[in-house]
Amino acid sequence: MLSLALPLPCSSSSPACLFDSFLPPTSRRRYRFLRFLSPRSAVSPRARLHLVPLCANPLGSASPIREQLSDTDEDEEDDDDDEVAAMEYDDGLLADVDREEEEREGETAQLEAEAGPSAKFEEHKWERVTRLLAEVREFGEEIIDYEELAGIYDFPIDKFQRLAIQAFLRGSSVVVSAPTSSGKTLIAEAAAVATVARGRRLFYTTPLKALSNQKFRDFRRTFGDAYVGLLTGDSAINKEAPILIMTTEILRNMLYKSVGMISSASRLFHVDVIVLDEVHYLSDISRGTVWEEIVIYSPKEVQLICLSATVANPDELAGWIGQIHGKTELVTSTKRPVPLTWHFSLKNSLLPLFDEKGKRMNRKLSLDYLQTSISRGEHFNESKTKKHRMGKVERGYSNVARLSQQTPLSKNDMNYIRRSQVPQIKDTLWHLAERDMLPAIWFIFSRRGCDAAVQYLEDCKLLDECEAGEVELEYRRFKKQYPDAVREVAVKGLLHGIASHHAGCLPLWKSFVEELFQRGLVKVVFATETLAAGINMPARTAIISSLSKKGETGRTFLSPNELFQMAGRAGRRGIDEVGHAVLIQTPYEGAEECYELLSAGLEPLVSQFTASYGMVLNLLAGAKVTRKLHDPDGTKLSHCGRTLEEARKLVEQSFGNYVGSNVMQAAKEELEKIQHEIELLSVEVTEDAIDRKCQEQLSENDYAEISKLQEELRAEKRTRTELRRQMEIKRMAAWRPLLDKFGSGNLPFICLRYKDKEGVQHNIPAVYVGKLSSSSVQKIMNMVKLDSSDFDNLETGSRDVASHEDGKPAYYVALSSDNSWYLFTEKWLKTIYRTGFPNISSLDGDILPREMLRNLLIKEDLQWEKIADSEFGSLWSIGGSLETWSWSLNVPVLSSLSEDDEVANQSEAYRDAVGRYKEQRSRVSQLKKKITNTKGFKEFKKIIDMTKFIKEKMERLNARSNRLSKRIGQIEPTGWKEFLQISKVIQEARALDLSTQVIYPLGETAAAIRGENELWLAMILRNKVLLNLKPAQLAAVCGSLVSEGIKVRPWKSNSYIYEPSSIVIDVIYLLEEQRISLIQIQDKYGVKIPCELDGQFSGMVEAWASGLTWREIMMDCAMDEGDLARLLRRTIDLLAQIPKLPDIDPLLQNNALLASSVMDRAPINELAG
Repeated sequence: MLSLALPLPCSSSSPACLFDSFLPPTSRRRYRFLRFLSPRSAVSPRARLHLVPLCANPLGSASPIREQLSDTDEDEEDDDDDEVAAMEYDDGLLADVDREEEEREGETAQLEAEAGPSAKFEEHKWERVTRLLAEVREFGEEIIDYEELAGIYDFPIDKFQRLAIQAFLRGSSVVVSAPTSSGKTLIAEAAAVATVARGRRLFYTTPLKALSNQKFRDFRRTFGDAYVGLLTGDSAINKEAPILIMTTEILRNMLYKSVGMISSASRLFHVDVIVLDEVHYLSDISRGTVWEEIVIYSPKEVQLICLSATVANPDELAGWIGQIHGKTELVTSTKRPVPLTWHFSLKNSLLPLFDEKGKRMNRKLSLDYLQTSISRGEHFNESKTKKHRMGKVERGYSNVARLSQQTPLSKNDMNYIRRSQVPQIKDTLWHLAERDMLPAIWFIFSRRGCDAAVQYLEDCKLLDECEAGEVELEYRRFKKQYPDAVREVAVKGLLHGIASHHAGCLPLWKSFVEELFQRGLVKVVFATETLAAGINMPARTAIISSLSKKGETGRTFLSPNELFQMAGRAGRRGIDEVGHAVLIQTPYEGAEECYELLSAGLEPLVSQFTASYGMVLNLLAGAKVTRKLHDPDGTKLSHCGRTLEEARKLVEQSFGNYVGSNVMQAAKEELEKIQHEIELLSVEVTEDAIDRKCQEQLSENDYAEISKLQEELRAEKRTRTELRRQMEIKRMAAWRPLLDKFGSGNLPFICLRYKDKEGVQHNIPAVYVGKLSSSSVQKIMNMVKLDSSDFDNLETGSRDVASHEDGKPAYYVALSSDNSWYLFTEKWLKTIYRTGFPNISSLDGDILPREMLRNLLIKEDLQWEKIADSEFGSLWSIGGSLETWSWSLNVPVLSSLSEDDEVANQSEAYRDAVGRYKEQRSRVSQLKKKITNTKGFKEFKKIIDMTKFIKEKMERLNARSNRLSKRIGQIEPTGWKEFLQISKVIQEARALDLSTQVIYPLGETAAAIRGENELWLAMILRNKVLLNLKPAQLAAVCGSLVSEGIKVRPWKSNSYIYEPSSIVIDVIYLLEEQRISLIQIQDKYGVKIPCELDGQFSGMVEAWASGLTWREIMMDCAMDEGDLARLLRRTIDLLAQIPKLPDIDPLLQNNALLASSVMDRAPINELAG
């Protein structure tokens, strides 16, 4: 059994011993000194001192044990920073944090923290908050200022936090942009203290339900149960509390209800502060519109606190909020509280990603350097002496660097080097443990990958005896409390300090893993990227397993924002002096790609504002057909439906329109200038312009001589080009009969050749599968995204060689050694070999290998990528699957194939064409030499060189123009067009009359419901066929409406799922007709909102709603338990809405209530507190 941890001596079960065992050696030494010290709280002179016993925390605290800056020092710094905090930015104020001042402030705090023991003992934060609230009640809210709020913390507040709190106290809305894990929540917490002390109310919104639950627990620890409430899709706890935590969609729907209300008793007017956490979600394609709508609909008297990770354009966000909402101040910080160091993991080493200056990539990670090591049989070993490494290897590096400039590495060479350097998980983990870089979060972009990593390492012990004992104790407690929530396959790894965390796990199990990780009892968590979205799990190290992930359209690269979001989890404030981000060599990318991504800079926030049925109905709806609007108390309210013009003014307040009216205007002006300059320069590079310059600068005789020779040269070049084309046609024609011949027998090896955009030539070994069959043409056309006209030249039948004279190519298919499919014409074929795979089935009755490969190609659903183009057809590529991997591994490298096995392509016509082309090429060379010997050539060359320079400048300007055009396309707003399209669907579906603004019962239901397609859900729930269903059957039908993204896991092939009852199947069949009808209306007006109806998992929902236990329903189940839990929670959420919806039959409402209450049980009833 492999152990990666050094056992720590533990002779006592005292808290100090336990605490020592969770900290790295350097932290333990520091703690043994500081445990006798107590921090000094920075409170105002009015605050009374209360001495409480020192309470040691045996599990370690995330808060640093340091002294607070004195009031005098803070006042002096405040005076210095007033001018910075008051800088005007449009309608708001811009407070930009200066890096050097932050560093000086941090150094001052560090010196004071090390000055010596404090005179009083530590108070808990909740005690200081309670004391402050009592003082406000006694002395009045006038005493609330920055010093009072800072006094509730036992550590120095960072400058950006101070600036944000001061801006809030001035009555401004605040936009805060700071790195992940820098302490943005502290700003919201301080604002909550001030708001509660004033007797007012604050809403705190998060994008995730799990994050809302976590914030709910955190705020209750600070303020107490009575002050904090929770409101999510399936939880409502103390919803009248002064601090209400909720998901962002909940607040958006509350604003929908109030957006047309005119009443001083409107509930939303009792809210004074709204905190939008993770506001960078505004760029999220599917959900970003929610954040924009909240800002647009929020009453102007409400202060907004927008907390964002670091983005490229926080000034645009703050400017937009300031324009449509009111005075807004921007506070930015790029400084991390814990510095971050980047590393790169190879097979035998863990090296810094950057050089010593931190400006460039470490040259020991370049492909050229790695090639040197491989070619010399050297594998870098960190145990070698520095002298040995810096001598022999560096000399080799310089030689190979010079060689690589002459012969660039081919794609196959790069793939070989990368594969040879891919480390195993144990290799990297050993380096992390050796360097004291644990605990770590290891990001792997697949659930299966996370679980496989845990099983691979489950025999590695990362815990000492004390820690292992405590984990086992906590596990027994958890198992006793939630027996069905235990993830049995992960227990062995968990007991050794290794766990996985992804959407396939039950929420209760994930919360258990999070708790153990925060306490230092789990050393490595393998997680998908969803863990980076705000969940409080800071680590010493973050490992990103790959820069790309496989999606529906193939492998896509991470954005810089996504990479920094994940890496931001590294570095625990108050515990680690430095955080570590580790990137890993993969077969797909290496250090160069990592360096390029890190150097690319952050991406800007981009508006994703889109209209929905709920938005249109809530903005336009006026009087109701069924009854007059009144509230339970009898207070009269008037609901004024907006006209289309009024709605347009509201929609045009989107972030996209703001950016469009400012940034896009500037971009368009610059684009016009660039295009105008390109037009002027293009005139200078025409043949007429060159001829005019020659006349001006050359003598008459010299000009006449060179002009005549140039005309001859142009004519000879045209002839050479045509001969080269004819040669290519003859070469392709010669290949066709050979390809037809090999398309029916064994599967030969071939070599494809092409040049990429940089001019690097690539030779690709592959196995030839055959000609693209006519039955596959339409499928391939769809996957390649081509029109039929693009395939006019596609030949799928048999033709003789002579018929190829017109240059029309045929398309063929091959599988390469790097597990990629290639779709190619004869143009890209370099060599055919006589060796290959025998086309013989391995077992009697099996299909032949060629047919098997063709079937695997047709199964691919990803989009093809064009990697090279020519007039004789394009070269397309697509990544293979796991099923084709074993085939690709048996394709040999080109160097192992013998030249004797090459099939000659030497037809008589081709040889003649080659000869004619060579002769013409010789004539062109002779003419060029003759021109260089003319008398006026020196002046002529200057003109030609200047023309080349102008062309290069035009290329740079064109590149700049393309980037600007792309940026303009990103920010072009489309919200109003979609709004009108949706309003027309609503009119035709009889949900709302646009002319009178009368809302019908269908529209009332759709306006009140939450979902992706509110109109579709309302149509279903108002259908009388549902009244005949029992509660469990109703739940099954509701489950078919919310199963988007839920899948059967392919590796669980021997498992099953429950089938729904025949009644449920019949109802879903009837609803399908209604779905088709709505889709036809949507298509008529160009609306693309999905209408979900999938009965595949309805049987699982029905089984759970019928009372089956979790153990029974998950036995041999083909679904991940996390997926099933998510489907059931979505179903419960929809069922819980039904009793609250208007104009729904009471029988259906009662059945929904019964079904939701039965389904909401362990282990899927997520406990908030």
